[in-house]
Amino acid sequence: MADTPRRYSCDTAAETLNWMNAIADFLLRFRSLIDAHVVNFFKDRLWETIDNQWMECLRKEPVENLLGIPSAFVQEHWPPSLRVFIVTLRSLVLPREQNLSNAMLENFRAASIGSVLSQGMNSKKRHEVEILAAAVNTVAHCVNSQKVIDVGSGQGYLAQVLSFEYQLSVVAIDSSLHHSSVTSARANRIRKHYAAKLHELQHGDGLVKIPQTVTCQVLSGEFLAALSIGTSECQKQANDIRCSVQTSSLRSSESDVCKAAILSKNGNTGFLVLAGLHACGDLSVNMLRAFVDCEQVKALICVGCCYNLLSEENSEKASLLSGFPLSNGAKLSGLTLGKNARDLACQSAERWKHLTESAARQNFELHAFRAAFQMVLDKYYPEVIGSSPSIGRPGKALRRQQMRRAVQSQFGAETNISSFKLKDENNAGNKSFAMQSDETDATEEHCDCRTLKVNIINNPEVFSERPCCEGYKEAQSSTSSDRYALFKVFSKSGLHRLGLESLQDFNLLEPWMRAEPFLDFIGPYWSLRAAFGPLLETYILLDRLLFLQEHSNFVEAQLVPLFDPALSPRNMAIVARKIDANVVIT
Repeated sequence: MADTPRRYSCDTAAETLNWMNAIADFLLRFRSLIDAHVVNFFKDRLWETIDNQWMECLRKEPVENLLGIPSAFVQEHWPPSLRVFIVTLRSLVLPREQNLSNAMLENFRAASIGSVLSQGMNSKKRHEVEILAAAVNTVAHCVNSQKVIDVGSGQGYLAQVLSFEYQLSVVAIDSSLHHSSVTSARANRIRKHYAAKLHELQHGDGLVKIPQTVTCQVLSGEFLAALSIGTSECQKQANDIRCSVQTSSLRSSESDVCKAAILSKNGNTGFLVLAGLHACGDLSVNMLRAFVDCEQVKALICVGCCYNLLSEENSEKASLLSGFPLSNGAKLSGLTLGKNARDLACQSAERWKHLTESAARQNFELHAFRAAFQMVLDKYYPEVIGSSPSIGRPGKALRRQQMRRAVQSQFGAETNISSFKLKDENNAGNKSFAMQSDETDATEEHCDCRTLKVNIINNPEVFSERPCCEGYKEAQSSTSSDRYALFKVFSKSGLHRLGLESLQDFNLLEPWMRAEPFLDFIGPYWSLRAAFGPLLETYILLDRLLFLQEHSNFVEAQLVPLFDPALSPRNMAIVARKIDANVVIT
C-alpha cells in the first residue's frame, strides 16, 4: 500500500483551490469512466476500459464488498493498485460526518419540534428541519437579524418552524403556486394552535406571526430584499412582476423592475438571512450570488441538491449566469463536468453503504436489463438511439395489472385490489421487487424524476413466460431462462413507453445472449463509477465555497455537515456571513 494520502483543507481560498486542483487532476485520469453511460455497457463493451485485474477480482466479490467501494472500504486481497485508487479517491472527498461544533454556529441549540409543527414530515424531513431551523436561528442572531427568506420553500416546513418556534419574521418563496397555497393553508392551521396556546398562557389576544408566502420565478438580490417586507402589497407586486417574467436569472433587466417597483417605495428592509433546504440546481447558486450582491443580505445557510439540474458553460463561454463553474478558480482550471458527471454527483456513498444485498442485486440486474435493451434499440431502432431515449417509468399500468392479477389469483376473482398493500421493499416477505433504470438508481438521494419501477409479483400465474420465479434474492441461482423472461418483460415495457412496436423479425434472444456472459461485470463497474459521485459533489461544493472565499474581504464562509448523513446524504451546508461594521459578531 502507498503512504497514507494527504489531508486537504478548505479554510482559505488558496487551500480550497489546491484541493480542487488535486480533484481535477484525479478526475482527468478517469474521464472515460466518469463520462460513460451505463446504458451503453454491453454495446460499447465498457468493462474493457477498466483494468482487467480489477474487474476479474471484483466480479467474484460478495455484493456487500462492492457496496462499500464508494465509502472506501477495501479488502486486503484486492490488487494493490485498486486499493490505492479507492483510498486516494476517498481522501479527496469532503468529510460528511455530522459536525455542529463550528465557529459559525456558536451557541447552537436545536429545539425538538412538536407534533403540530411536524405534521406531514417523515423522520428524514423532521431531522433536517429541526437542525437547519436551529442553525438559521443561530446565524440570524449572530448578524442581528430577525428576518429570514426561505428560498425554494416547498410546503413551508422550514419557514413555519422558524416563524412559530423561533419567532423569526419569515418570507417563504417558491416558484410553485401550489406549494405557496399549501404553505399558507398549513401555516394558518398551525397559527390557530399557537394563538390558543398564547392566549391561555398570556391572557391576551394570542397574536402570532406566520410566514408570508410569495410565488415567483425571479431570483435576484434586489428582489429578495424586497420580499423581506412580507406584506400583501409586496405579494401583489411580486405577482405582477411574475406575470411578465419567466426566468430565474440573477443579472437580468427584471431585477431593475423589481427594484424600481418595490424597493423605491419601501426603503431599507433591514438585515436578511437567506435559507435554503435542498435548493435544487441553479437555485443554490443564485442564492450565493444574491448573498454577495445584495447589501441587505447579511448571512446565508444553503443545503444544495439536484446537481443533475445544474446549468453549465464550458470554460470559453463561462457566464455569470451558469450554475457551474461559479468561482474564478474553477473557471481558470477549465474543468468541465458534463451531464453524466452531474448525474453521477447525485450518488451517495451513505446510501450505497446501507443498501441491502437484495436491493443491490436488483439494482445491478436492472442496469443489465437496460444496457441489453440498448443493444435492441441499436439494432432495430438506430434512429431512436440518436435521440438519447429515456425510458422513464414504463410498465406503470402493467405493474397495477400484475398486482391485481396476483391478488385476485390468490384471494379470488372478485377481490378488491385496493384492500391490499404490498409490504415494504426491504421486508424479507416482500412479494415484489422494484427496478430502476437509466442513470439513476436506488442509491440516489433526491433526483428521481427519471426513476423506472417495474414490480414483478412473485406469482407464477402473472408471467406465463417465466416458468419458475423464486424471487430476486435467489437471482444468482436462477436459470438463464428466468432472467431472459424478465428481460423480455422489461424490453416490451420499454418499447411501449417509447411508442415503438416490435418488428416482424424482432429477436430479443440474440442481444441477451451477447450480454449474458458479462452480467457479473455490471456490479463492479457501477460500484467503481459510483465512487466518483461524492468526489464530484465535493468539487461542486468547493467551487461554491471558493466563490465566497474570493470575496474574503467582507465574507466569512464554511462548509458544515449539518445532518446525519445516514438520514440525509445531502447534508453539507454552506454557511456564510458578511463581516462589516454593521454586523454583530459574537
